[in-house]
Amino acid sequence: MAPVAGLVLTGGASRRFGAPKADVRVAGERLADRTARILAEVAVPVLEVGPGHSTLDAVLEDPPGAGPLAAVVAGAAALADRGMTDSGVLVVAVDLPFLDGTFLRWLAAAPPADAVVPRVDGRAQPLCARYSSAALARAAGLVAAGERSMRVLLDGLAVRWLEADEWGPVTQAACFADVDTPDDARRFGLETPG
Repeated sequence: MAPVAGLVLTGGASRRFGAPKADVRVAGERLADRTARILAEVAVPVLEVGPGHSTLDAVLEDPPGAGPLAAVVAGAAALADRGMTDSGVLVVAVDLPFLDGTFLRWLAAAPPADAVVPRVDGRAQPLCARYSSAALARAAGLVAAGERSMRVLLDGLAVRWLEADEWGPVTQAACFADVDTPDDARRFGLETPG
């Protein structure tokens, strides 16, 4: 398996949540730390794109809070500065409390495409996906043109969609469940900050 790098996106404003989602705890472990740990078991190097919630080296998108597409571009530029230009990149949002390392290893080894993106009930999961260097270059062009949507990025790529019949033997749908509100955190039995 070719090496793969990793990006943990932690810079979201958490408007609906009301506090940094990176500080939500799963079994006592903060999401920022848990996500960084799980991704680092699969990818090298791993960077945080955000204000430094984890112990990973962190970079900020420009401007901070510009959204996940800008965060992916900032992370890709930082990886390129470290010599990672040809490997794929696993991109993971920090708000996935049941992220599964087994799934990430499987995703890292999936046959190549511009993007390898799971779908759950027909809904794309672009923030738990793998992107090629060509996809990252396209993302940079989109951000330079003022685009902010991950969906626009995917619309212009050769995407290998992973449906439940493929990822189902490896993980459960809960792997892709995100925490957007305090109600989500309570429903999942998570500890909220404050």
